[in-house]
Amino acid sequence: MAHDWDPGQYQKYSGHRLQPLIDLLARVPPLPTADAPRIADLGCGPGAPSRLLTDRWPTAHITGYDNSDAMLAEAAGHAGPTPGGGHLDFARADLREWPPTPGETFDLIVSNAALQWVPGHVDRFRHWIDALRPGGVLAFQVPGNFAAPSHVLMRSLCEGPRWRDRLGGVLRHADVVQPPEGYFAALAALGCEVAAWETTYLYVLHGQDPVLDWVRGTGLRPVLAALADDPEARDAFLTEYRTALRAAYPPTAHGTLFPFRRIFAVATRGLAA
Repeated sequence: MAHDWDPGQYQKYSGHRLQPLIDLLARVPPLPTADAPRIADLGCGPGAPSRLLTDRWPTAHITGYDNSDAMLAEAAGHAGPTPGGGHLDFARADLREWPPTPGETFDLIVSNAALQWVPGHVDRFRHWIDALRPGGVLAFQVPGNFAAPSHVLMRSLCEGPRWRDRLGGVLRHADVVQPPEGYFAALAALGCEVAAWETTYLYVLHGQDPVLDWVRGTGLRPVLAALADDPEARDAFLTEYRTALRAAYPPTAHGTLFPFRRIFAVATRGLAA
């Protein structure tokens, strides 16, 4: 991968990034296998989020899947037997082609802030539902903040006259994820019982230019990759973007307020499937 993930940068705001996963897991109903359920974590990242699954399902066999070598190397430190008698392991996978093993079934397929990186992920739902046991659950959350100033300003700079030749088209657009009703319709059409909703979290960030620091670990990665061979251009872009973010997200006496919309869906496969 030309510009792999930086686990350290990503985990700077791990508390904020984990809360949506906690809220998602709270809505997952009982799984069809009560003893040692089989769970897949799609886009597992650095592994620490997968450990939350072991708290909820201590006897589960959980496999985290990711396509980032850096993230998988970090996650490897969390692999092994779990305190409740289960097991946690990790594997490399392209979610556009997952599941890799035909016939393998799961009680739960969960994904935390990863599907926005998977083009056409709605088209994969049929394959993922087919990989669930009857009564199994697909649960995911994705960021829904592509119309927020943090992303609008980034896209505006990339498409502007100074940068469009180098950065035009490198970023995702606002339609990269569906609204809750879009996910509801897609999953209900597959015969699932669906709950879909959205939540806007008001994160309070601290430090100098914390919104820039946040997006460095996620949404800004394609820009950093495109300018990786030209540090002078990279720094010039960051200077422009930093100035725009400071105006959009001014610090307050309590910190920098960063509203962040997230979209959730929990789909249960029918028992008669």
